[in-house]
Amino acid sequence: MITKRLQLLRDAMCVAGIDAYIVPSTDPHASEYVADRWKDRPWISGFTGSAGVVVVTASKAGLWTDSRYFLQAEQQLQGSGIDLYRDGIPGTPSVSEWLGKQLRRGQRVAVNAMLYSVAEYEQMSRELSRSGIELFGADLISPLWIDRPEVPLNECIVLDEKYAGESVQSKIERVRGAMAQHGADTMIISALDQIAWLLNLRGSDVDYNPVVISYVLLTATDCTLYIDNRKISKDVDRHLLQCGVKMDLYGNIYSAVQTISVESRVLIDADRLNYELYSLLPAGVKKIFAASPILLLKACKNAVEIDGFRRAMVTDGVSLVRFFRWLETAIAKDPVTECDIMRRLREFRSQGANFRCESFGTIAGYQDHGAIVHYEAEPETCYTVYPNGILLLDSGGQYLDGTTDITRTVALGEPSAEQREDYTLVLKGHIAIATAQYPEGTRGNQLDILARYNLWQRGLHYGHGTGHGVGHFLNVHEGPQNIRTDNNPTELRPGMVISDEPGLYRTGKWGIRIENLVVVTEGITTEFAHFYRFETLTLFPYDINLINYDMLTEDEKAFVAKYHRRVYDTLAPHLNAEEQQWLKTKCAIS
Repeated sequence: MITKRLQLLRDAMCVAGIDAYIVPSTDPHASEYVADRWKDRPWISGFTGSAGVVVVTASKAGLWTDSRYFLQAEQQLQGSGIDLYRDGIPGTPSVSEWLGKQLRRGQRVAVNAMLYSVAEYEQMSRELSRSGIELFGADLISPLWIDRPEVPLNECIVLDEKYAGESVQSKIERVRGAMAQHGADTMIISALDQIAWLLNLRGSDVDYNPVVISYVLLTATDCTLYIDNRKISKDVDRHLLQCGVKMDLYGNIYSAVQTISVESRVLIDADRLNYELYSLLPAGVKKIFAASPILLLKACKNAVEIDGFRRAMVTDGVSLVRFFRWLETAIAKDPVTECDIMRRLREFRSQGANFRCESFGTIAGYQDHGAIVHYEAEPETCYTVYPNGILLLDSGGQYLDGTTDITRTVALGEPSAEQREDYTLVLKGHIAIATAQYPEGTRGNQLDILARYNLWQRGLHYGHGTGHGVGHFLNVHEGPQNIRTDNNPTELRPGMVISDEPGLYRTGKWGIRIENLVVVTEGITTEFAHFYRFETLTLFPYDINLINYDMLTEDEKAFVAKYHRRVYDTLAPHLNAEEQQWLKTKCAIS
C-alpha cells in the first residue's frame, strides 16, 4: 500500500514539475498532536510516531525522526522503500543537505505551505537556495488521499470562569495591550491552545489536547472566531455573543487575511503562523515579527487556575492510589500486560471528578521497554508484567480544574543495588529542582544542571529535557518556559507550571524517570535579590523500596519525609480504610 501511494505521489510530482516533495508531521496550527485530517506523513509512509519528516524524490525517499522513534521507524518502514535517517546522530544529513546532494541546481522542491510555519518555510527556502534549489508551496497529498478524514466536528464547550479565573473580555484587552506595545493593531491567532485560552473554550478535536480547530483574527476593535458553526452549541453561541466575539466559517480566514487593510500593522508569530496564511497578506501591510503575547500570558497561571491544579492533583492522586493497589494484586494472580495497565489506569482516572480525557498517551514501560523514552505499548509487542523487575509509568489526565502529568518508576519485586543507585541518583536531581531557590530573572536552562549534577559526576546522562511547561486544562506541553540544556531566554515567572522529570535509561535493562509538576511561587527578598522557588503540585509517593537512603543527604531525607507526609495527609480523607493503610505504608508513615 505504501509503495503504491509513493508511486501516486511521484506521478503527481512529475505532472506538476516537482523534483522533491516534503511531508511534515504538523497541521495548519503548528500543533504537537494533530487531528486525523492532517496526518499526511503517516499516510504516505506508514510511520505513526508523533515526530518526523518524509522526503520523496523521483527515485528515493527518506524519513527523518529522532531517537525516540528509531526502533519503531525501523519496524514500520520495512518494505516501504523509505530509508530511515536518524536525526541527531553524527553524520546524519539534514533534509536540506540531503536534497542538496540528490537534486541539481534549478530543480524544485514543494511542501504544503499550510503545514509549515513562516520560520520553518523561510529557513528551508534559504538552505535550499544555497544549492540553487527553489522551494514553493503545493498540496499534492489531498488529491491522492481519497478517503481523507474531514476536519473534526466535535462540539466545543465553555470553560466556566470559576475554572478559568478571568473573563474573555479581560483577556482580549490584555492581549490588545501587549500587541500595542509591539506597535501592532492586528494579529492572526492560529495556535489552538492560544485560542482556547483567549476565548475560554475547550473541545475534543485533537487527541489529549482539549482544543477546538479554529482561527481568530484579533484587531484593535474586533475579535472574530473562524470555526465550523456545526461545532457551536447554544451555550457557546451565547457565550461568544456576550463577549463581543464575532463568528465566521473556518475556511474563510484565508479570504479574510487578504482583505486586511494595507494600513494595518500585523503581529506575526513566525513560529506558529502557517506560511500559506502569511503569503496571503496584502503587500502593503506592515509586518511586525514577535512571539505571540498570549504565550506568556497563558503560561503565568492566575490564582484560580493554580487552585484548580491543586484540586486536580488530589483527584489524580486518589486515582493512582487505587490503580497501584489494583496492580500489585493483579500481577500476583493473573497475566497483566503493558496494554492492560494503560487501559485500567484510564478507567481509574475516568472515575475522578471533572475528568475529561488523558493528557497524553500513557507510557507503560516494563523492564527494558522503560529505557525507550517515549515508548508506546502495542497489543502485538507489549510485555506481560510480573511481580519482579521495574515498571516506568508516565501518565496524566485532563480535568476541568487542570492538567496532570506524573511519572513514577516502581519496583515490582526486590530491586538490585544498581537499580536502587540509579533511582536514587535520579531522585537527588528531582529533589534539587523541587527545592531550588533562585533570583528573579533566572531561566530554566540555568537550573537544569541541578537535575543532572549527580548523574554527570558518575558519567551518566539523559537526552531529554528536565521540564516542560503545562497548560491549565490545555496542552500538557506548552511554552515558552522549560528546564533543559538548550538556551531559552524565557525567565521563570510566578504562576508558571513546569514538570520536574530527570531520568536515566539503560538500554536493554530498565528506564527510570521521576516526575512531578511544580509551580513557580514567590520566595524571599534580600538585599541581593528577589527570589522565587517551586511549590510541588503532584501528590503521590516515590517508591521507598528503590531509594538508597545512604546516598541521600539529611536535607534530601527530610524532603522525602515531608513530601510523603503531605501526600498522605492530603489524600487520606478521600480514601477508605484499606486504601489509607496502603498509602501509609508507601509513604513510610508509622
